[in-house]
Amino acid sequence: MKYVPKYDRNFTPIAEALKAYRAEVSAAPHTTLKICVERNKGYNYVFSLDIYKDEAKLDSSYAVVERLIKAVLWVAGGYKIYVCGSRNIYERVKADYSVGGARDFDVDFMSTVYERPFEVVEVDEANFPKESKCSLKIGGHLKGCRIGFDAGGSDRKVSAVIDGEVVYSEEVVWNPKLATDWHYQYDGIKTAFLTAASKMPRVDAVGVSTAGVIIDNRPMVSSLFLKIPKEDKEKYVYPIYLNIAKELGYKIDVENDGDVTALAGAMALKENGVLGIAMGTSEAVGYINTEGNLNGWISELAFAPVDVNASAMRDEWSGDIGCGVKYFSQDGVIKLAESAGIVFDEALTPAEKLKIVQKKLADGDEVAKNIFDDIGIYLGYTLGFYAEFYKINVLLLLGRVTSGAAADIIVERAKQVIADEYPELKNVKIIIPDESVKRVGQSIAAASLTEV
Repeated sequence: MKYVPKYDRNFTPIAEALKAYRAEVSAAPHTTLKICVERNKGYNYVFSLDIYKDEAKLDSSYAVVERLIKAVLWVAGGYKIYVCGSRNIYERVKADYSVGGARDFDVDFMSTVYERPFEVVEVDEANFPKESKCSLKIGGHLKGCRIGFDAGGSDRKVSAVIDGEVVYSEEVVWNPKLATDWHYQYDGIKTAFLTAASKMPRVDAVGVSTAGVIIDNRPMVSSLFLKIPKEDKEKYVYPIYLNIAKELGYKIDVENDGDVTALAGAMALKENGVLGIAMGTSEAVGYINTEGNLNGWISELAFAPVDVNASAMRDEWSGDIGCGVKYFSQDGVIKLAESAGIVFDEALTPAEKLKIVQKKLADGDEVAKNIFDDIGIYLGYTLGFYAEFYKINVLLLLGRVTSGAAADIIVERAKQVIADEYPELKNVKIIIPDESVKRVGQSIAAASLTEV
């Protein structure tokens, strides 16, 4: 490992740990373990890994296997894990990925998303599932009269788009995260649709970009409905967009905002294989594959492992350590700043703490520069791991962490890490959106989602 973060000396990139493990196992007696993670409609993600034959080294193998399973769950999503090739590995996966187990959060989250009990099953080679991939056409439909809606946590944006040109756009402040009655979101969304519709002769289609995990146009888990009672979610929240569209007679397509951001970048740059990472309150991710389509994955990389150091920072929500949210967000900046000796007033919000570090950077502070350089090191090594799952031609970096001079520092260091550690990724373009990308915007990309 050639680069070590100045303010996180124990950082142990999962990509490097995996590289070392594979080299060690290949030189020892080994066998092959096969894992399949199944999600909705029978789609799945399949991978295999050579593990030690020596049962005395089971702990070493399991440490790597478990992190890979965790990553696949948050990259692709799924509610059922098939294990083939090791009874001991199966038993440990089953114990961890169960209600009350070490990965209880993951089990509950995925059960909610897919509305199925979470399962871990052992199968033999003859009964191991065949790979079933998905490639869903997304966006690029600009003809006609369209509505593009972007549902954020503090404001909602809607645009009326005719043949790819925005003829009306508005941004309205709202507070969906505080609402306890689902009518608040329903009425706000419906009002936005009707406002945009009033600016056009007709409505051919509506496209929605929203935070959360979206399955079949339904927001199964979303911070926008945080305080809605659980008993109301299945009946009113999951089908909220479909119900509004049915009431108004609109054809609709709802997608995760990270995927729509990646789509906006792909449309503006005329590129495919676009991975978008927004570093803000959390780490938000979207991906357009090399065919210009979606993989049908959830890409919630905030919960995917980044660091296998046993003393890595713990995420308060998931309870796990070393996950992306503590590396590629304002939390990551604050963590490094405190490690560097910066003392914050605890009354400040995370966003205000980030602004303090950014102000120091703008004033030429060397410590602040090192903080964002460390994030560049994080990013370079983590791309080595993300490339296990995503074919990346373009990395689109967004979010308030990349504001101002921080962007150039992060990008420069990430490129250096990639060049020296992962030369196979040397052709990945790392881009901070400029006006040409922003001109397409979330609204037009959202409006283009639905095929008529």
